Amino acid sequence: MGINRRQFVNGAVATGATLGFPAIVSAQANGPIRVGLLTIKTGPLASGGLDMERGLQMYMKEIGNTIAGRKVEVFVADTAANPTTTRTKAQELVEKAKVHVVAGPLAAFEALAIDDYIRQAQMPIISVAAAEDMTQRKPNPWMVRASATSAQSSMPMADYCYKVLKWRRAVVVADDFAYGHEQCAGFQRVFEDLGGKVVQKMFSPLAVPDYGSYLAQLKTNVDGVFFGYAGSNGFRFLRQLNEYGLKGKFGLAGGHSSLDESVLRNMGDEALGVYTACPYSADLANPINQRFVPVFRNEMKYDPGFYTMSTYVIGEVFKAAAESIKGKVEDKQALVKALRATNILTMRGPVKFDEFGNIVGDMYMRQVQRKGGKLVNAVVYTYPNVSQFWTYNPQEFLKNPVYSRDWPPAKNLES
Repeated sequence: MGINRRQFVNGAVATGATLGFPAIVSAQANGPIRVGLLTIKTGPLASGGLDMERGLQMYMKEIGNTIAGRKVEVFVADTAANPTTTRTKAQELVEKAKVHVVAGPLAAFEALAIDDYIRQAQMPIISVAAAEDMTQRKPNPWMVRASATSAQSSMPMADYCYKVLKWRRAVVVADDFAYGHEQCAGFQRVFEDLGGKVVQKMFSPLAVPDYGSYLAQLKTNVDGVFFGYAGSNGFRFLRQLNEYGLKGKFGLAGGHSSLDESVLRNMGDEALGVYTACPYSADLANPINQRFVPVFRNEMKYDPGFYTMSTYVIGEVFKAAAESIKGKVEDKQALVKALRATNILTMRGPVKFDEFGNIVGDMYMRQVQRKGGKLVNAVVYTYPNVSQFWTYNPQEFLKNPVYSRDWPPAKNLES
């Protein structure tokens, strides 16, 4: 069986091969547009990483791999969820594959690892990773985030938990890295500003094999637990919580990747009733989403989720920006300016960008329900036009430290 050009390119970049790219490095504006994707194909975050690749490739196929009259080539690099590898792969995409734009990476720690290189290379990047300060206090002028910051979903989730679900006492748990810290901090800030109390905070290693020791410590005299896990960890946490007999003892709510469709398909009744906040649901009734979901479902045998949506939307945003500058993506300053000026309807709904390059869009409160014999994240409420600053004044927001394990201070913890 032969191998086509895209397969050759993807394989060479993804495996870190030292092969050159003599036929594809032309800088001529009438040559192909080259898009590099940094994603994760191994480890606990791989389910989301593989969906990132599927989302971008399916979008490009949908538009005939053509933007502004130029063919598009996609180069895929597996970062293995390793910061050093991420930097190496980013350099390969920029310096060997000569890409015009980078999509990804997935994890916050990966984005932070390449921040200085992206600035140095002056490479436009459309991020999935939620590393908050890259669009806040230390904005990267070459970055646009088309997904969400870590707390962009957890802040409205806190509002919903307090006002609708009537939570007053809560526990927050998450993976012990920037994404988990920032999600929990955003939830805590809004929840406590409304009058609630976060009485316990726990963070577990990203690759922890078992949550038993954490579940044994979990307070049960609370109204709810917010869990901010990524990849398959939300699935594992919830399944073990159920095995420990804790399901039903308190409410459960998660961030935008906690029960992603890529893992929800493997779950059972233990997921029923759980709330999550996300900028996407396969249930959305807009025309773009209704056209895409059946195609994805037919090909992959499950519903698209946050990670699929993120790179599909990256494709939509990049196409709109590239066409607005008549395909002249070699002009990197013009491309970044066009990306940030994008204001379009996408599969997740209407999106635009703030002055820091972060997306502004609707945030959906979802509940796991069973429909047609399968579990779905059904939309139960919509917060429109949610920014990374929630309802806070941006200038006042930025005077505070970035969300972390230690900020905002936890004043209501109980021993």
